[in-house]
Amino acid sequence: MRVVIQRVSEASVTIEGEVYSSIGCGLLVLVGICEQDGDEDIEWLCNKIVNLRVFADENDVMNLSVKDINGEILAVSQFTLMAMTKRGNRPSYINAASPEIAIPVYERFVKTLSDKLGRNIPTGVFGADMKVALINDGPVTICIDTKNRE
Repeated sequence: MRVVIQRVSEASVTIEGEVYSSIGCGLLVLVGICEQDGDEDIEWLCNKIVNLRVFADENDVMNLSVKDINGEILAVSQFTLMAMTKRGNRPSYINAASPEIAIPVYERFVKTLSDKLGRNIPTGVFGADMKVALINDGPVTICIDTKNRE
């Protein structure tokens, strides 16, 4: 799994002109899934996300997690994160999992993330044409790939 995590003061997903989901202070997590991703990737990544210390403490040091500040998380599927760009100018998405594989993995990811955060995780709609709006706070943007843990 590959994610882009952005610390936000607010974020939303709009589908067909209607706001589908939104959050205030917290994390926007864009999620890419490959065919090899499974429960071990989900568990490791969800622990990493809810405990990632990217929010300021009383000394203005990034020392608090989204869980510590009782923040929110918006999770949005994004197969383009699996793009390969080594050859040519058109990205290849051959590493992205097919919907038959990716949807159940994404749903387990969201459920696990929700359980670990202790609150509902708003999402986008898998495969929909979504407009994602955010105010990146910092800016703070972090990329994590479960296949590159070391």
